[in-house]
Amino acid sequence: MKHENQKCKILVIRDLLLETDELHPLTVQDIIGKLKERGIRAERKSVADDLLTLSDYGMDIVSVAVGKRKGYYLASRMFEPAELKMLVDSVQAAKFLSPKKTMRLIKKLAGLSSRGEAALLKRQLYISDRGKTDNESIFYNIDAIHGAIAEDREISFVYWQYDLNKKRVPRRSGARYCVSPFALVWDDEFYYLIAYDAEDARIKHYRVDKMNRITISEAERQGKAAFSALDMSVYTSRNFSMFAGEEADVVLDCDASLIGVIVDRFGADVSVHPEGDRFRAFVKVAVSEQFFGWVAALGGAVRIVSPQPVKEQFLALLDRVRDAQQ
Repeated sequence: MKHENQKCKILVIRDLLLETDELHPLTVQDIIGKLKERGIRAERKSVADDLLTLSDYGMDIVSVAVGKRKGYYLASRMFEPAELKMLVDSVQAAKFLSPKKTMRLIKKLAGLSSRGEAALLKRQLYISDRGKTDNESIFYNIDAIHGAIAEDREISFVYWQYDLNKKRVPRRSGARYCVSPFALVWDDEFYYLIAYDAEDARIKHYRVDKMNRITISEAERQGKAAFSALDMSVYTSRNFSMFAGEEADVVLDCDASLIGVIVDRFGADVSVHPEGDRFRAFVKVAVSEQFFGWVAALGGAVRIVSPQPVKEQFLALLDRVRDAQQ
């Protein structure tokens, strides 16, 4: 006579094994007991046969002595513990995720590990609301953007900012932005949409967590040639904290100790010319107050050599900052 729920028995055993590790093996008797809790009757031979089938299927099942019995655990998974910890850390740091979405994602990641490893991940878990977005539509936004890119369609959306009361208010008095989406990038802990603005005839970027009410248009995307010519890594390195500005070829005079800082910022192919205990770096940047702030933060170890108009803009900014403090 067939027992109840026999069709799903091997799947339940698979799920039970996913919770095991070297410190938490399961004996055949343990598995029979857990199956019984789920309303599934099983015998030792059938469980042993299922373990063999799962092993043949590719699960890395290892046996170990548990007292006088034999226990079984899953020795390897799709993700190693260190990989899961890295993913959890990334989710925790992502400012574009709300605290609620952060917790939900981390619980799903923990579900990919063994019971012991999941408990360790949860003990190490620290979630701070500070800096996290309160926009719960982030996943809808990402899905809509990917859909528009796949369908080769423009999108429109309302873009918001904070007012002095820390309330979200729409920019342009609520008028919709209409752009051609091409890519999503994660930079400086935020998600950005890289898109072509046909009205201004240039590539722009937008914070995804500040986009609301996205709709996919019937119009075909524009600006494909402009995007094809765009090097994404170069674009993000030139736009400091993704603040845009007029691009310029800038020469920086730097202390030799900052070579790592320059390479981290502009990439390993940045052009440099050693000059004793200093060097000159030849970079292309989007000139903005954020770029000047980066230079100032290096405390004089970096000097803008040229072009002269950029140098003068930097000095003028320093004067304004000094005057504002008096």
